[in-house]
Amino acid sequence: MKNVTGNAIVYGDAQVYGSAIVSGDAHVSGSARVYGSAIVSGDAHVSGSARVSGDARISKTSDHLVVGPAKSTGRFTTAHIDAKIGVRVNCGCFSGTVREFSEAIEKTHANNPEALAQYRLFCQLIAFNFGVEG
Repeated sequence: MKNVTGNAIVYGDAQVYGSAIVSGDAHVSGSARVYGSAIVSGDAHVSGSARVSGDARISKTSDHLVVGPAKSTGRFTTAHIDAKIGVRVNCGCFSGTVREFSEAIEKTHANNPEALAQYRLFCQLIAFNFGVEG
């Protein structure tokens, strides 16, 4: 793979595409997707259902977080460090800041209190983990 350099390993059903780069001793596995202009490097491990995109800069495993699955959709939500916007959240077709994610879940799940409560908890966890406001 041209996008994978050094001792980096991509295995399982994981995919790296677009301008994304995986380098160093990084591992990408499971059904994870790394795309856009994302860079996964160092000794970072991205796995499971993670979706790492945009201008992600992951050099250690703690630079990203995956929560879920959501009760309403079965989807996982991924948050990661992003060079342009700080912290990016990816969930289904949504990709944006933590604040934008918070606004989107309020609109999307306004008529589903259980789903809204769970997504609010996801948002709080992401904000707490990365030290940002949600």
